[in-house]
Amino acid sequence: MTFRYERKFYINDFTFQEVEAVVKRHHHCFSEVFEPRQINNIYFDFYNLQNFHDNVEGLHIRKKHRVRWYGETFNDIKKPVLEIKMKNGLLGSKDNYPVNVFKLDKDFCPKTVDGIFDTPAIPGLLGQELKTLKPMLLNSYKRKYFLSADKNYRITIDSCLRYHKILNRNNSFIHRCHIDRSIILELKYEADMDEGVDDITNKLPFRVTKSSKYVEGIEKLYGVL
Repeated sequence: MTFRYERKFYINDFTFQEVEAVVKRHHHCFSEVFEPRQINNIYFDFYNLQNFHDNVEGLHIRKKHRVRWYGETFNDIKKPVLEIKMKNGLLGSKDNYPVNVFKLDKDFCPKTVDGIFDTPAIPGLLGQELKTLKPMLLNSYKRKYFLSADKNYRITIDSCLRYHKILNRNNSFIHRCHIDRSIILELKYEADMDEGVDDITNKLPFRVTKSSKYVEGIEKLYGVL
C-alpha cells in the first residue's frame, strides 16, 4: 500500500480565478493536466457514525468508505468505484474496487446498495464490513488538476460544493446545501518528497487547514452529532 501526503487549504477569501492564478504563477510552474470534471461521491458510515467521529476527534489512523463516479450526479451511474480511503496522520492511501452500475433517483435505498456491492471484485472480509454501513451523504464538486514542472507535486482545486442528505427511502434529495464561495485546494505528493514541500507552501497565500468534505456535509445537513 502506497501512502502519500495530502495537505489541504480551505479558502473563503479568494475567488476561484484568484486561486487558479496563484497556482499558475507559482515558481514551481504548475500547469493544468487532464480535463476539468465533476466528481460525485456517496459516503458510507457505520450506524454510530464511527468514521465521522474519528475524523472530528482527529484520530491518527482513520478510514472513509465512498463510492465515486464522474460526470452527471443523478440517474444512471456508470463506472462507479468503491474507494476505501485510509489516513495515517497527514499520509493517505486509497484502495479501489469497481462496483456495479446503479440508478440514483427517488428509489435509491439500502436494497440498491446491496446490488452495488454484489460483485466478485470486493474481497469477502470487505464485503462483510460493507454490510454494516449505510449511505449517509451525497456530494459533488468541480475539480481542476495541476502538476508541477518536475512532476513531483500535484494540486487540485475544488469548487461548487454540493451536499445532499440520503434518506432510508423516498430520496428526493431535497435536503441539501450548496457552498459556492468556498474553495478547497489540495497539494498531493509522495512521502519521499516531503522535504521540499515548504518551498511550495511558503509561496501560497493560503493557510493549511484540516478539511473534510464528509465532515462538513454531515455537520451542515445533520447538525453536530
